[in-house]
Amino acid sequence: QVVDELEARMTAGGVIVDYHGCDFFPERWFHIVFVLRTDNSCLYDRLQSRGYSGKKLQDNIQCEIFQTLYEEAVLSYKKEIVHQLPSNTPEDLERNLDQIMQWIEQWMKDNN
Repeated sequence: QVVDELEARMTAGGVIVDYHGCDFFPERWFHIVFVLRTDNSCLYDRLQSRGYSGKKLQDNIQCEIFQTLYEEAVLSYKKEIVHQLPSNTPEDLERNLDQIMQWIEQWMKDNN
């Protein structure tokens, strides 16, 4: 149902999708995929401060340890469009935004 609901918007283009998984999204929708990665010590503290505990906290940490989302992305899309970005600090956030904006600007120059 999610794919059906988004199909028209995605076909029109110019959309950024922020989601915690990707295996059900069609490959044709994306020109690039970014997977944010976090060191486990940072992730643990971050999730704990958000009130995560027990199994939910453990599942999220294990997902990062085993690179679950990255592997899912590589299996779902062409490997050359999947990129990992560090997401540990506010500075990482700024660098990631800059890098993504540079990619968008270059893509627009190359494809318009």
